[in-house]
Amino acid sequence: MTDIHKHCPVCNTPIPLDETTCSPKCQKVLRDRQAQMKRSRMILFVVMVIFILVFAYMMFF
Repeated sequence: MTDIHKHCPVCNTPIPLDETTCSPKCQKVLRDRQAQMKRSRMILFVVMVIFILVFAYMMFF
């Protein structure tokens, strides 16, 4: 009989299905990564909006 489990997204250690990470340290690393990803997406979005606004300005004026 096989033990059903998943793996920690940070260190790849097997963990139970109801856990997100294997330790508080990995939980902090995961939260930090998610925050960085959110910041990166927001910066990309802002840069794209600025680019579109500058492009639209140059097209009409």
